[in-house]
Amino acid sequence: MPNKPSAVSSPVGPRPFVQIEALAKSYPGNAEPVFDEVNVQIERGEFVCIIGHSGCGKTTILNVLAGLETASAGHVFMDGREVSGPSLERGVVFQGHALMPWLTVRKNIAFAVRSKWPDWRAAQVDAQVEKYVALVGLTAALDKKPSALSGGMKQRVGIARAFAIEPKMLLLDEPFGALDALMSIVRETRQSVFMITHDVDEAVLLADRIMLMSNGPQARVAEIVRNTMPRNRQRATLHHDPAYYPIRNHLVDFLVTRSKDLSHGRAPAHPPTVEPGRAAVPAVVPPVLKAVA
Repeated sequence: MPNKPSAVSSPVGPRPFVQIEALAKSYPGNAEPVFDEVNVQIERGEFVCIIGHSGCGKTTILNVLAGLETASAGHVFMDGREVSGPSLERGVVFQGHALMPWLTVRKNIAFAVRSKWPDWRAAQVDAQVEKYVALVGLTAALDKKPSALSGGMKQRVGIARAFAIEPKMLLLDEPFGALDALMSIVRETRQSVFMITHDVDEAVLLADRIMLMSNGPQARVAEIVRNTMPRNRQRATLHHDPAYYPIRNHLVDFLVTRSKDLSHGRAPAHPPTVEPGRAAVPAVVPPVLKAVA
């Protein structure tokens, strides 16, 4: 029988960096909300992924965090203030790169930088642009237009643009093809990140905590998995860590088996935190030293 991960109690402390309280979203004509009673916290510098099947409201939650959509009930606070609309304090990278096709990479990112710091001199703007383009490995493409770039390169430009305004939080909607660049720049900046993904391995590779959403309607964050693997994880060696398969299997089991049984509000309003990788790591037993005659 596999070891069942034990719930981890949350320590009492100062208000978290991001607080999502009783968030819900309903649409006219639907008997049940898409989701309700979403209650989660995100700490400063933390990388959080949210996973769930289509229709559970993941993108709506991201849009509410971004200030691009209004919830039907509940509140979102970031850094002590309620989120009530878009802000340059939150950078957003959507699945579509949303670059301006008539501008070069340099000018696309410079446009965002000038929006944040309108009084900066041209040299300051250019230095900021070049710094973040280098972090995503696209220096050679600085003066190319989006039509000359591959899809993955365009997405890296979108990530560089979001980081270049130095937001307090980055919101990512499935950044396909840009994970290596994302890992590099997050480690460099220690950015707070909230990311949607359908890919279990992406979540295990990137996230400090993984929020598991039940199926809709009336979906909820049913459980939070703490990633107990070392934070300097590498894609090529991830599967060698003894905690990898227990964490991965736990996520897959939730998505395949348990998520559908927790729809219609059957998931808890306040999700437990579990550590399925903890039991996989054997305790270190000190060697017995024998006296030498």
